[in-house]
Amino acid sequence: MRSFGIVALSVMLGGCASVTRGTTENISISSTPSGVEAMVSGLEVPTTCTTPCAIVAKRSADITITFEKEGYQSQTVQLTKEVSGTGAAGFAGNILAGGLIGMGVDAATGAATDHKPNPVIVTMQPSVPHAAPRAPKKPRSPRAPEAGT
Repeated sequence: MRSFGIVALSVMLGGCASVTRGTTENISISSTPSGVEAMVSGLEVPTTCTTPCAIVAKRSADITITFEKEGYQSQTVQLTKEVSGTGAAGFAGNILAGGLIGMGVDAATGAATDHKPNPVIVTMQPSVPHAAPRAPKKPRSPRAPEAGT
């Protein structure tokens, strides 16, 4: 009887996206030029890396990456979460195996989702140097009328 319970549990979790795909994913981060500081928020611990780099994130995390480098305009990229084909298949496996618990786990962990875009690639734009303020123009003195007119 005990082995029947273990087999039944294995069948129910077999299609579970959290088992087949995991609850974390690798996200690649790069930029042109390289050497840009990428500040990643939305993780359990805020992380900073220098491009090119990669992070491991929970699939359920709401991730924002801010890119900064001296001489360039900062850029922020908000990642979205989308159900991928393999995530949908794993989630659907719960239905076929009758695993309502697995569906709940997948929904809570975001196991059926992927972050987009991945890889995250940005092209930094040079900062526009602030123009020096112009000196005020001196008023012109009125012209004297020309003789003979």
